[in-house]
Amino acid sequence: MRSELLVFDVNETLIDIDSLQPYFVRMFGDRSVLREWFGQLVMYSMAVTLAGRYTDFFTLGQSVLRMTADVHRVDITDADLVALSDAMRTMPAHPDAAEGLRRLRANGFRLVTLTNSPHSTGPTPLANAGLAGLFERQFTVGDQRVFKPAPALYTGVAEQLGVAPSSCMMVAAHMWDTLGAQAAGFTGALITRPGNAVLTAPGVPQPDVVASDLLQLNEILEKSS
Repeated sequence: MRSELLVFDVNETLIDIDSLQPYFVRMFGDRSVLREWFGQLVMYSMAVTLAGRYTDFFTLGQSVLRMTADVHRVDITDADLVALSDAMRTMPAHPDAAEGLRRLRANGFRLVTLTNSPHSTGPTPLANAGLAGLFERQFTVGDQRVFKPAPALYTGVAEQLGVAPSSCMMVAAHMWDTLGAQAAGFTGALITRPGNAVLTAPGVPQPDVVASDLLQLNEILEKSS
């Protein structure tokens, strides 16, 4: 199971989207709408890709927020959209992230990220979360203008870094991400952050590794090497 390169998802895997709950309480009076919005955002990012279109993730996030507000018959303002967009760029890291990443690096793994979030002229969400310095490279789907789990995104990372897909492991909190990576020849590690679990269904490849956080991931990979 030893993989030379670990490719990390960012949103929810490394940084905590639950930090956005206060914005949804203010706008909708219900923090659970955060998960509804995020699920719709992921679904529509995939739909846009399947339809052969593209708009960046933060812009799409604002549009899905307006759609969600229409569904709930709630009025939101331009200021609400700006506040959410700013908050998406400044979400904090999960408590285990920095230490887990340091341990993985110390054990000889190369670390990069692949995120749906777009390039930014300012600090990236990863930089704002204090994690950017732990990674060799930060890749975004904007380079190919398709969203995950398009397999070409994963093979593109491997090609740019000069390694075989079989030497790469995708580390993500979502099985749709590990499924895309596995279709590209990667192995997959699922991090079961709150609200995420293994999908077991006939014909659906299972993650090669399941861990509750990055510290446990490191322990599993240490034992298997």
